[in-house]
Amino acid sequence: MSYSGLVDEFDRRVALCESDLQLRALLDEVMREMGFDYFALLHHASLGRRATGFVRVDSYPEGWEEELVGSGLIGCDPVHVASGRTQAAFRWDELGRFAAIGPLQREVLERSARFGLGTGFTVPANVPGEPAGSCSFAVRRGRGLPRPALGCAELVGAHAFRAARRLRGMPADVASTPRLSRREAQCLQFVAAGKTDWEIAMILGIGHETARQYVKSLRRRLGVVSRAQLAVRGLRDGLISF
Repeated sequence: MSYSGLVDEFDRRVALCESDLQLRALLDEVMREMGFDYFALLHHASLGRRATGFVRVDSYPEGWEEELVGSGLIGCDPVHVASGRTQAAFRWDELGRFAAIGPLQREVLERSARFGLGTGFTVPANVPGEPAGSCSFAVRRGRGLPRPALGCAELVGAHAFRAARRLRGMPADVASTPRLSRREAQCLQFVAAGKTDWEIAMILGIGHETARQYVKSLRRRLGVVSRAQLAVRGLRDGLISF
């Protein structure tokens, strides 16, 4: 079957899926036809907690999620960081175009290689009002990407995420996440960047006390007590990005 025919057939069959199990089986089948070994279709916020309502369907090696979460590197996955910075699909050998690859990011990639993961291809899925997500296809360590299939993989990934959202609906945590004003979002972003209230006031051209009240209100609304927790909550819930 041609790649265009494969996309058409996948689009027809994915519309008939009525459960995550059916979607997983279909993705596993089409993934192998395209020449990949693994796939991961997910909201990134689902890692480590599998909350009801979040998209999470994957065939990654057993133990890899536990390794990523247990190592404390969950927020340093360069694939996920890059996904939050572009709407265009990308190869993993292009990660440096979208995310800084420092020691922590290299460690994530090195640890994934120990679980047998090689290079891959990711289709970002950033829906306004929801945590960032993506659909990634990867090959075993030592194999090259099936480059002729990448255009097909991009369309399959987009169709798959759309189907997963249909099956799962709005993520449960999103409904309880406060909607921030533009000024609140700016303050949260600067808190995450390590700025003091005084520095935030200077950058935004507002009074010091006004900036302090914005940050105090953010801590109350997001249910945290420290600036570090505020940054983590904002990143986790997709209110701000890397």
